[in-house]
Amino acid sequence: MRLTPEQLKLLIAAVRKVLPLPAPADVLLRQFFQDHPLLGQNDRSMIAETVFGLLRRRYFLEKLVGKATARELVLAYLTRFQGMNLRELAPLIREVEVKWIQQIKAVKLEEQPLFIRAEFPEWLVEKLQKSWSDEAILRMGQALQQPAPLDLRVNSLLAGREEVLDELEQQGIEAQPTPFSPVGIRVTGKPAINRNTLFLSGKIEVQDEGSQILGFLLAPKRGEMVVDFCAGAGGKTLLLGALMHSHGRLYAFDVSEKRLNNLKPRLKRSGLSNVHPQRIDSERDIKLKRLAGKIDRVLVDAPCSGLGTLRRNPDLKWRQSPESIEELQKKQLAILTAAASLLKPGGRLVYATCSPLPEENQQIIGQFLADHPQFSAHHCGELLAQQKINLPDTGEYLQLSPLHHNTDGFFAAVLERSK
Repeated sequence: MRLTPEQLKLLIAAVRKVLPLPAPADVLLRQFFQDHPLLGQNDRSMIAETVFGLLRRRYFLEKLVGKATARELVLAYLTRFQGMNLRELAPLIREVEVKWIQQIKAVKLEEQPLFIRAEFPEWLVEKLQKSWSDEAILRMGQALQQPAPLDLRVNSLLAGREEVLDELEQQGIEAQPTPFSPVGIRVTGKPAINRNTLFLSGKIEVQDEGSQILGFLLAPKRGEMVVDFCAGAGGKTLLLGALMHSHGRLYAFDVSEKRLNNLKPRLKRSGLSNVHPQRIDSERDIKLKRLAGKIDRVLVDAPCSGLGTLRRNPDLKWRQSPESIEELQKKQLAILTAAASLLKPGGRLVYATCSPLPEENQQIIGQFLADHPQFSAHHCGELLAQQKINLPDTGEYLQLSPLHHNTDGFFAAVLERSK
């Protein structure tokens, strides 16, 4: 990696903009690029990769340089994690920084406390130690320090996976089928997919393989009444619609008008005609009461800490806390309870989060089942095996991880209403 003085200046300015994380890092970085409209694609990629790489390693970097300036953090990152040596840095650094950089190179990561090696906040390590060994915490932390691959979902309504793979190959884009999702493709590198003809024609969407698996757990059928309870920008909604062959009725509910507006262009490209996006005020909205007891299948991708997505969103480590987890638990149980009331007898509900914490997962399901004896849990591994999706390390609950599956860290439980 060779940097010009101007590129270093831009990197420092970008880090200064993002820290101390007054908003999500991707939002702040987008604002930075809007403030610098003349930047080329290569510079934008270099800045984004460095900023997110730095956030993934921030605990160790701050250990190296203490109460650091943006310049010190950038130089420490380039030295320790981008392999830049003093000869390459010479045109960029001051004489007084040479000795400091030599000291940084000498610090041994393996001698640091667990939370620094795993790049987790201390409170999170303490929570995980209740159910994980220190070795498991370290290995998961190291997996979450790696950038996530670029996964695509083939829109089976408009194309087949082999057809899309052939087209990507003709375009010179290296890609292969994902190991678990039957409609997934994993791309090598980070090509500009949002300008690709396959994307613009609705044949592919960007979606993590783990997120795709949730749709196959719900397994909606054509002609059914289905609800995506926390639809967001609709990635899972579009998969559910394709699995239903665009037959039946699929409600996409969310409290955010902005997120649902982001669904509209995606829905237009998808070719689906059975999706009905609707904003709701809360899980108690009157629109939901009208559907009580009428729905065949419900997906609840619940608001959560997002700690299973740290490969993509490393800034979440500083935007969550033990107090925010407690607040989320109350919200998760309330949303699950409201969503479950929509199901008809024999209906299926999938509750999912992208968090590894039992407080957001097993504890929520346990509390819900204790309060609602008419519901029972189904074995996720068996349900997926019926669709020829064989996942290692998955039993009654779906537990995906970047370490074992190279996906985001999803949890899911499948519940069925008996009466």
